[in-house]
Amino acid sequence: MQKSNFIFIVLQMLAATVIGQNSFTLKSNDLGGEATITQEFNGFGCTGENQSPQLSWSNAPEGTKSFAITMYDPDAPTGSGWWHWVVFDISADVNELAANAGNVKLNLTPKGAIQSINDYGMMGYGGPCPPKGHGLHQYMITVHALKTDTLGLTAETNAAVVGYYLWNNTLAKASIVAYYQKTAE
Repeated sequence: MQKSNFIFIVLQMLAATVIGQNSFTLKSNDLGGEATITQEFNGFGCTGENQSPQLSWSNAPEGTKSFAITMYDPDAPTGSGWWHWVVFDISADVNELAANAGNVKLNLTPKGAIQSINDYGMMGYGGPCPPKGHGLHQYMITVHALKTDTLGLTAETNAAVVGYYLWNNTLAKASIVAYYQKTAE
């Protein structure tokens, strides 16, 4: 290998490492590639613990003034998917939500954060509960870095309206995807 090619390859590897380290990233300590009975909804025929996963994020873009978290199932047999969790007005100095923060009764979200109505018709987290035998569903959990301190919405605002405001105010997004299915009995 020629010396110039070697140097070029090393520089490419270094650039990829540096770029990757500065990427807006979402992680979870208790959720891998598959949701579990811990995250599964309790209701609608499901018997899970309905605990939202711990989430943490890093490397938000410059200009971020707040964050929002959404959890969406595009595979739900509704024609429009299913919103499982919508949290917004999370202060820019916050970079983590504790496990079970989606339980509004426990008051584990950061001060000022709002958990609005999910497609189960309740505020806070509503875990996976795909129909039995419907196959794998993907649950996309996304953190949105926003260019505004607040969306100016309330906990009664439905997910579609929140989504519209997110679309207009998002600087960057980072997501993780977990899969879940209920097998036919």
